[in-house]
Amino acid sequence: MTQDFVALLGTKGGPAIRPGSTMPTSNLLSLGGHRVVVDCGLGVSRGLIDQNVRLQDVDLIFVTHMHSDHYLELGPLLHTAWTAGKKTPAHIWGPSGLRAYWSGFLQSMAEDIDLRIEDEGRPDLRSLITLHEITPDQPMLFGDLTVQAMRVLHPPLIDCYALRFTVGEKSVVFSGDTAFYPALADFALGADLLVHEAMLGDALPALMARIGNADDRLMKHWLQSHTLAADAARLATMAGVKALALNHLIPSDDPAYGEPEWRASVAPHWGGPFHLGRDGLVIPI
Repeated sequence: MTQDFVALLGTKGGPAIRPGSTMPTSNLLSLGGHRVVVDCGLGVSRGLIDQNVRLQDVDLIFVTHMHSDHYLELGPLLHTAWTAGKKTPAHIWGPSGLRAYWSGFLQSMAEDIDLRIEDEGRPDLRSLITLHEITPDQPMLFGDLTVQAMRVLHPPLIDCYALRFTVGEKSVVFSGDTAFYPALADFALGADLLVHEAMLGDALPALMARIGNADDRLMKHWLQSHTLAADAARLATMAGVKALALNHLIPSDDPAYGEPEWRASVAPHWGGPFHLGRDGLVIPI
């Protein structure tokens, strides 16, 4: 495996899983010797293990926004890393609301944590984890790794971020969840890889029927808050990125809409290297 890569651990848009479906959003970035987890949807721990990452070595995590398919397994990931032998600090960056989630998780697991400290001699998990709030106007520095954040359009949420990771001359951009947002092209300008969320418009009515919601509010959310695959391809061209990957796929598990349909939607707008997300896909940088 190349040293610099993105591994798409979970590529499904939305929190629900069904027999045969992919897992919700999580990613592993390896860049310049740094390893960063981006989003912690259900399945992130298994996804990291499948990439031969020791959970106790995870020390830098970014959560793009407060939808459950992006942070549901943050607490279980950190607790499991702790039971696997984690003794070193970890830093978590995300929206301000993440503090309430982490506090609630610790409260729910307090009996277990206290018992394992007393009975097994472990360090206090609560002292190992530090949460930080993402500030889009201030780069975050981790040695030679620079992380920049930009708010994107994902109503009704306000604090939803695209992230750009840079070491030396290499950059990787994650769109976060967003409607088509031309300003993101400037943020992603010239990146080695843009990982962008995407919907397949023709497949949405069938997905709505399968979900069975009582009204059209979910469809309105999709159309107002997410990006069609064709528009993600247009944005990649606008940004002049070197490669495009689609993840957070809506839908990701409809057998009537597979890779040919996704590629047909992208092809008129993007002619460069293209990666259609699937769980476990490793993309060299």
